[in-house]
Amino acid sequence: MAIPFLQQAYVGAYLMKQRFKGNKRYPLVLMLEPLFRCNLACSGCGKIDYPDPILNQRVSLKDSLDAVDECGAPVVSIAGGEPLLHKEMPQIVKGIIERKKFVYLCTNALLLEKKIDDYEPSPFFVWSIHLDGDREMHDAAVSQEGVYDRAVAAIKLAKSRGFRVNINCTLFNNADPEKVAKFFDSTKDLGLDGITVSPGYAYERAPDQQHFLNRSKTKQLFRDILKRGNGGKNWSFSQSSLFLDFLAGNRSYHCTPWGNPTRTVFGWQRPCYLLGEGYAKTYKELMDTTDWDKYGVGNYEKCADCMVHSGFEATAVNETLTRPLRALGVALKGVRTDGPMAEDVSFAKQRPAEFVFSKHVEIKLDELRRAKA
Repeated sequence: MAIPFLQQAYVGAYLMKQRFKGNKRYPLVLMLEPLFRCNLACSGCGKIDYPDPILNQRVSLKDSLDAVDECGAPVVSIAGGEPLLHKEMPQIVKGIIERKKFVYLCTNALLLEKKIDDYEPSPFFVWSIHLDGDREMHDAAVSQEGVYDRAVAAIKLAKSRGFRVNINCTLFNNADPEKVAKFFDSTKDLGLDGITVSPGYAYERAPDQQHFLNRSKTKQLFRDILKRGNGGKNWSFSQSSLFLDFLAGNRSYHCTPWGNPTRTVFGWQRPCYLLGEGYAKTYKELMDTTDWDKYGVGNYEKCADCMVHSGFEATAVNETLTRPLRALGVALKGVRTDGPMAEDVSFAKQRPAEFVFSKHVEIKLDELRRAKA
């Protein structure tokens, strides 16, 4: 597991504090999306299909840092859109680091060479560079040739400047296990500090709806990948061993949507990073007024195939705290890649999907029109 001891210590102390206080729901990672605008148009992305007035919006420096303070999560993942398009991003990152929070700045790296002098290496800062496989796989995923080479060049540059660098890798149903395993092997030559891997989520507004994984295909894909890497032990994942075990179908989890609360230009997103089913003005309102039992695998149709880290990593971390020997066993032995899979949750009582995306957009556009008037 490629999580530095400093981060493990800070996050571990935070988690123990929450348990000591008897808190049932608490955040692990704040997902901060300060803009939706991007300089790529990936076919599997559900974040950039907005009218220009919304794509032109930004969460300000003040509102970003207020969100960090209000939420209190020990880790902040800054996504988008493309965060490096945000003019106040260096100040946002600096402010979060000053609060002793760990920052993962997610980027496609196309602007990294131009912007890198605006940032300084820190044990609290990680470049999280989008890389969905080798050259052929990644350029196909982002719908543009040459992006892989630029991302790799950016990784080498950032490492040469003393930064911690991870990659985040999203896989779809056209992923070839052998190619993915070889790609993970090749990342060792880049000196990466960690790999974050996840199956793609079926965003309802994504242009490409044909290549998202269902649950059974996700489990088999990760078994086929991990067995080529000694149960995953050959690679440095920046994720818990139990989450990887879950991806391989060896455990059955309900998600923890409040574990990764999300702040966007719309506000605090209900119920999670992946679903925009409504928005709250404050973090407290999000936590106090969201009907959490309405969502999640087995509860809601849109969640049926989700096995994404933003929903289930917090569940795995909680189990790691309560069953540390089990987590240690998986870390030492590797993820089991054969034999029967764990029985999945029941879908018998899940409610049908509600399609409310356009309503939120209309409300926001109306707010912008009234503000301009």
